[in-house]
Amino acid sequence: MKILLVRLSSMGDLIHTLPAIEDLARQCPDVELHWLCEAGFVDIARLHPFVKKIHVMKWRQWRKHLFQAETWREIGCLKQALRQEAFDFVLDSQGLIKSACFAKMAKTPIYGLDKNSAREGWAALAYDKKYAVPKGRNAVWRNRELFAQVFGYVMPETQVFGLTVPEAGRLKNLEQPYYAVLHATSRDSKLWPVENWRALLQKLNQKQQCNVYLPWGNEAEKERAEQIADGLPFAIVCAKINLLQAAYLLKHAVGIVGVDTGLLHLANALEKPVVGIYTDTDPIKTGVQVSVVAKNLGNIGQIPTADLVYQTLMDCVAADKG
Repeated sequence: MKILLVRLSSMGDLIHTLPAIEDLARQCPDVELHWLCEAGFVDIARLHPFVKKIHVMKWRQWRKHLFQAETWREIGCLKQALRQEAFDFVLDSQGLIKSACFAKMAKTPIYGLDKNSAREGWAALAYDKKYAVPKGRNAVWRNRELFAQVFGYVMPETQVFGLTVPEAGRLKNLEQPYYAVLHATSRDSKLWPVENWRALLQKLNQKQQCNVYLPWGNEAEKERAEQIADGLPFAIVCAKINLLQAAYLLKHAVGIVGVDTGLLHLANALEKPVVGIYTDTDPIKTGVQVSVVAKNLGNIGQIPTADLVYQTLMDCVAADKG
């Protein structure tokens, strides 16, 4: 059975689909799974070894150039490539009108959420088979339940992400042991104060005799990393790294602290000791998957202290070692 999964973006949405793929790999190992996703997130799909092939769309680029012939040539090539695969069916797990439109490109039956379960109910009009998955549960559970219904198995009790960081992401000369801090996020209201980061880093180094790495994605984030690390020789501002390299950095860290950002969910998916810091969002809705090694702190207007973050991180690290 050859299946196309449509889950286009964002980073968090793709990461939250991975446990469902792990369930599928264990319950239906004969399925050949392909994945259609946005170009900027293909490295997330590459992290799960059960994904046989990745198909790339570039909607974020195409929508800016809809009147250019090159855009439509690329869309046509994608449509042709999908149809040549001759999928048994397409599973649109995103439930958006946009994702349903791309799902139709494969010209094969489409399965997805019903109108009361999809994020955009109108998307269900494109589906040949529809499934009811209750809202109000977290995204990981909803993906796993959808997959279980589509492929006819009972959702396993244990949730596993099942990721493998490929050799292509390897970073050299990392100074072990180290922690990683994810200080950057999509809007300023979700940031944690620089002085809090500096206090946390100093405490980590003083008590754990460790280095701390600070990755970044753009110039503003780099400047913030440099501001946090200023005068702290154990705080290392990373060179520019891609998503696979970021996964490698996180995988080999002792523990990770981060604000509400996609890389925080990636650290969580890698099943590392992780503490999420929330200052302008509700962690019940956007937090990491809580476990003995993963905790959320803060909430809208509630900024956790450096001491609380440090102690919580140490508890997660101890649980991981235990």
